[in-house]
Amino acid sequence: MIDQRRKRNKSGADGQLAEAMKMSKAPAISRAVAVLRLLGERDAPLGLQSIAQELGLAPSTCLYVLRALINEELVSFDPDTKKYCQEAGLLALARPWLRCNRFTELAQPAMAEISGAFSVTVAGMHIVGLQHIVVVAVSQSNSGIQLSIEVGRSFPALISATGRCVAAFGGHCDAELETRFKALRWDEPPAFDEWRTQVRQTRARGFAMDEGNYMSGLTVIGAPVWTRGKLSHALVAVGTSSALKRNGLPTLQKALVSAAQTLTDQLSAGGLR
Repeated sequence: MIDQRRKRNKSGADGQLAEAMKMSKAPAISRAVAVLRLLGERDAPLGLQSIAQELGLAPSTCLYVLRALINEELVSFDPDTKKYCQEAGLLALARPWLRCNRFTELAQPAMAEISGAFSVTVAGMHIVGLQHIVVVAVSQSNSGIQLSIEVGRSFPALISATGRCVAAFGGHCDAELETRFKALRWDEPPAFDEWRTQVRQTRARGFAMDEGNYMSGLTVIGAPVWTRGKLSHALVAVGTSSALKRNGLPTLQKALVSAAQTLTDQLSAGGLR
């Protein structure tokens, strides 16, 4: 279910990548990052023409970028299919970050406790500005629906409950939020004014709710996590709307907010190293 929603949002995300490249002061780096992100968001390798078209690049420029990334062992090329995909060299770049990322280490026990107590899937989201949120930790319950949420998956920053937290606490202007909001894809899309009201509610009560907007039949709850005064992460619980009402939705909300506050205290005291 999560993966289906990610595919629906790809067109808006690709447009944002193309716009970011146009505005960049280091276009060569922006092109390379855009190619890596695009390949990471797809479940299958892509050909040169597909990559160039989706990112708004000339094929010759795109080929130049791909060859540079292959030389750095960040992208691989299959001569039989003529398609490209991410290479294992990316893991070497990510390993130091994973090793010193205190959020995942600190969040996992609380996530496991919440997922087990309420039969929900709990994810730890890393917030990357207004472009992306990335799954950095997951805890599945032993009962209930098992949702397909994988570590490393990225989503548009303003989508679902986490997106309402980003809008509520990120200090972004309404004009920028509205532009990015229009590119989102939902099962049951809220109107922007309705969504903005929900953002104000999020700011007032300290957590966000998405009741069937992002995914029909599912409720998503998001609680913000701060690092030294900056919104850095969110704890997210996902479950069927009917089951959450039976299992005590208010209690789950309190548990998630409490866990997020504890993480905020721990991260703000020690930083992310």
